[in-house]
Amino acid sequence: MSRISVQAPFPGVFYRRPSPEAAPFAEQGEPLSPESVIGLLEVMKQFAEITAGDHGRLVQFEVEDGAVVEAGQVIAVLDGDA
Repeated sequence: MSRISVQAPFPGVFYRRPSPEAAPFAEQGEPLSPESVIGLLEVMKQFAEITAGDHGRLVQFEVEDGAVVEAGQVIAVLDGDA
């Protein structure tokens, strides 16, 4: 199994959904393309989309929704063989 780590490009707060009442961008087990949005990273009220960056199936998120993350921290893991 080829594991692919999706990392935070910069520090901020990670969100799995566009708003508190909305569905998550991606769910565990879901097939993703490089352009698939898996979450948002907020810095000083500015939001940046975090994409899968590769083809694969979402295995798990490594951080909770609303967690503070550091640059380079693994946010999610994909199975690249899926």
